[in-house]
Order: sequence, then structure tokens, then C-alpha cells
Amino acid sequence: MDELFSTEPQVLTISELTRRVRGLLEKGIGEVTVSGEISNHRRQASGHHYFTLKDERAQLACVWFARTATRQKIEDGMAVLVKGEITVYEARGQYQLIVQSVQPQGQGALQARFEALKRVLDAEGLFDPARKRPLPRFPQAIGLVTSPTGAALQDMLTIFARRAPWVRLYLLPVKVQGEGAAQEIATAIDQFQKNPPVDLLIIGRGGGSIEDLWPFNEEIVARAIARSILPVISAVGHETDFTIADFVADLRAPTPSAAAELATPDGADLLRRLQHLASRQQQHLRAAILHEKEKLQGRLAPALLRDTRRWLDTRQQTLDELSLALLSHLQSRLNALQTRCKDRLASLQSHRPDHLLALKKQRFLARHDLLFSTLQLQLRDRASRLDRLIGLLRVLGPDSTLQRGYTITTRPDGIVIQSKNIQSGDILHTRFQDGEIISTAQ
Repeated sequence: MDELFSTEPQVLTISELTRRVRGLLEKGIGEVTVSGEISNHRRQASGHHYFTLKDERAQLACVWFARTATRQKIEDGMAVLVKGEITVYEARGQYQLIVQSVQPQGQGALQARFEALKRVLDAEGLFDPARKRPLPRFPQAIGLVTSPTGAALQDMLTIFARRAPWVRLYLLPVKVQGEGAAQEIATAIDQFQKNPPVDLLIIGRGGGSIEDLWPFNEEIVARAIARSILPVISAVGHETDFTIADFVADLRAPTPSAAAELATPDGADLLRRLQHLASRQQQHLRAAILHEKEKLQGRLAPALLRDTRRWLDTRQQTLDELSLALLSHLQSRLNALQTRCKDRLASLQSHRPDHLLALKKQRFLARHDLLFSTLQLQLRDRASRLDRLIGLLRVLGPDSTLQRGYTITTRPDGIVIQSKNIQSGDILHTRFQDGEIISTAQ
């Protein structure tokens, strides 16, 4: 009977007990966010991070696996907020935190301020795309609001020198991080609004932590951008960094170098477009000359089918008028093209590169002179051909026949070719070289 009611304690293995503890921790506590200081940090070749999170009274083992680890830099002594799940590492019987994310302590508060200000400004319409202004296509001057010693300024100067060396740059040096930086940035933006010597503004700096970039998240900077009468490009940090200034500005550039490229046209591309336009004008001119030449030939062709001097005189007069009209039209087109090219050359010469434009002008004038000379030679050739035709007509005409001793007899209904066509009583006109006689046929 005693054996039936025996209550011997359940015997567990270490593994079974540890597994039960693990289940209790994971179900009872689960996901948590813990604050503390990192110590004993090491990063394995596998990409996993192992460290201890501690405060004044206790410590907690942490592991951050490579599959969830970001490029966030962590090191001993950092005060952080760690989000993760509590579990037990059964091989040691040690409870630990499986890390999901690590955030420097204090960054969470900054993020909360960022989101709060973003909601306020968005509600006021400062982020509305409808208020964004387009950038000028060909700015002559650009204002820069950045640190005079930062790499961002040097990067932008390099891009401007390569793409648009004619652009004038005005720098208002400011602090871009730390106490007082936001006030300096806002003051510089406002200063550019007084009789602005520039066409647009670029504000920004290179990359950094959220604390480093924080001046561009301040309300004073956002409102200075919003009231600017000049278009503003915000170029803060790297491609993944977003600030309040980015949302308010007329255009966000992912980096300062990208801002310089977005703000200016490519000088080499402009030169290629100018060359393309010059080529098209030459093609149009050649087509116009060919068209006028065909029209001229079409008007001259009927001359071979007529044999009167008046017709030739009339057609020669018409040819002269057409020649003058063609010359006037071509000269007008050439003058217009020359004027347009001179204007473009003058504009680009004031902005550089002047030596390339001078070469283009010289080539254009040489082609103009060659075209004009060719046209004059063609017109003289046409006039010479007309003179030869007139001389040939004189040789083969009726006057030449009479001078050789022949006569021409006509009746009222036309020239008499055969004697059998003459009837008695016909009135005949016989024309000699020096006169004519009238007779009556018998």
C-alpha cells in the first residue's frame, strides 16, 4: 500500500532543467529594451558581436548575430539602448540577450524630437510639393552655406570647376555642428536674401552621427529655408541621412557633390549641343540652296522650247529677278545665322571657354565665304549659258537666213513653203535682206 502512494521527486537532467528555464524566460519576459554600458566587446570573423551590458549593480551577456547586425559602430564604454529577446545559452546555463538593434543612448530622444517637429511643419504645409520652386537652368552665381574647412566644400568646388567654371561662388562660412550652429546657418540663409547676388543656395555638410547633423533638424533652420526667396538645395550627410532641412528645401541632394551636379549644367554637354545646332543649320542651308537651284532650273528649261527674242528677254529678266531674290534670301539667312552664332559665341565667351568658341566662329565665317563665292560662280555660269543661247538663236534665226541671200514669201495665212500652194490672185509679201515687195499671183 505504501508503494502505491509513493511521491518520489521527479529527476531531471541538466539539459531538461535548462530547457525549462529557457522556456520560462522567453515566454515570461520575451522582447525587452535594456539600457547600459558596453564592455568586453569583441567581433568575430563570422560577423557576430559578443559583449556585456552592465550598470552599477549587474551585468548581462549579449550576442548580436551577423544576420541582424548593422554597420552601427559599437565599442567599450558606450552608453546604449539595446533591444532584443531574453533566452538561455544552454551549453553554459547562462541567460543572455539576443540583440536585435543597438542605439546610442540619447539618440532615441533626438529621434522623437525629429518626428515631433516633422509632424508640426508638415501640418503647416512646409513640405508641400506645390511650394517647391524649380532651379534655374543656367545659374550665374550660387551661394554656399557650409563649413569653410569641411570636405563637403572641397568636393563641391571640384565639381563646379569641372562642370561650370563660369559660375561665381559666394561662401558664408558657418559652423555645421555643435552649439550655435543652427543659429549661424539660419542667419546666413537670411543674409543671402538681402539684395541677393546669387541665383540659388546650397546648404549642407558631410556625413556624421545624428548628433553631428542635428543643427539641420532645428526649427530655426527649417523656417529660414521656408521663407527664402531663393531656391534652396539641401545637401546634408550621405544618401541614407535625412534631415528636416531636406523636407523643407526645394530640392534634396543625397550628398554635397551631388548638389553641385544638380545645380549646374555640364559645360561639355552644352558645347556638344552647340555643335549639333551648327550642323543642323548647315544642313538646312544646303537644302535651301538645292531647292532654289531646282526652281531656277525648272524656270530655265522652257527656254529651249521657244524661239522668239521677246521670250528670251522676258526669261532673262525673270532670271535676274530670281537671282537677286535668291541672293537676298540667302544673304538674309546667312546674316540671321551669323547673328545668332555671334550672340551665342558672345554669351559663351563671357562664361568661358572662349578659345573653343573663337575657333567655331572662324570656321563658320570661312564656310560662309566659300558658300558665297560658290554661289557667285554658279550665277555667272548661268548668265554665260544664256548669252550663248541668245547668240545661237541669232545665228539660226530668220535675219541670218536673209543675209545669206534667201527670201521669205508669206501670205496673210502664213509662210509659203511650196509653189503649188499659191493660187491666182493671192497677195504675196516677199521679204529681202534690205526690204520687201508685194505682188499678186497670176
